[in-house]
Amino acid sequence: MNGVLRRPMAFGILLLAALILLASTFTIVPETRQAVILRFEVPVRTVNAWRQGEEFGRTGAGLIARIPFIDRIVWVDKRVLDVDLDNQPVLSTDQLRLQVDAYARFRVIDPLRMVVTPRSVDGVTSALQPLFSSALRAELGKVDFAVLLSPERGQVMDNIQKRLQNYASQYGVQIVDVRIKHADLPDGTPLESALERMRTARQQQALTIRAQGQRNAQIVRADAEANAAKIYADAFGKDAQFYDFYRAMQSYRYTFGADGGSDQGRGGTSIILSPQNGYLREFQGR
Repeated sequence: MNGVLRRPMAFGILLLAALILLASTFTIVPETRQAVILRFEVPVRTVNAWRQGEEFGRTGAGLIARIPFIDRIVWVDKRVLDVDLDNQPVLSTDQLRLQVDAYARFRVIDPLRMVVTPRSVDGVTSALQPLFSSALRAELGKVDFAVLLSPERGQVMDNIQKRLQNYASQYGVQIVDVRIKHADLPDGTPLESALERMRTARQQQALTIRAQGQRNAQIVRADAEANAAKIYADAFGKDAQFYDFYRAMQSYRYTFGADGGSDQGRGGTSIILSPQNGYLREFQGR
């Protein structure tokens, strides 16, 4: 003890060296990060790697030991990350030039592969951006602009996600979701001409639907009239005298304006017939 007091500088240096050694040996891995241990720049193990369905608190995070000054730790974020694309020019199938803003969400599921290839999360993000842009153009180039405004938009997003996943697997990345924030036509003449084409197409579609509706209505009406005629014929065939009486009543109704026809109120035509006229036979009784 007296020796330590006589040499305080040496004791301080030893204490500092011990603290540095401990700090270089032991490290705490948080739940939100994965750790890849490199020994002489060669990956040897992974700590707290992402696993499907893992439970919080049982992931392997916590205090770990390494060989000081030999092992190096590369940290990899375990959370879901974003890749953004702004103002991407895309040509749709109907020859419309679109300005598309989109984003993709991803997570690193194989940190060892990620460290071997781009070596950092920022490197993965930079590598995914051109791949995302390529997948976006390839899929949107297969559909019309109107598809992006319809329920089929979801299928387009799924196709982009699958294509991007094929590219991203080489970096140990899983694509969680892909979404288009908005897709706009450029301002000016291209926008106006595109809107005019869309308006004309919708008008033609409306005319086609209306014509089909009228045709279907005529078919239904003709079928109904044919069925009615058949029903009348079957009913009147059972009693011919009643049929003659019914037809005569209809004729009287239209001839004498009993149904409120257009001749009423305009000084309609007068008809003079003798009581023995055959047209009035139904008024003569049986």
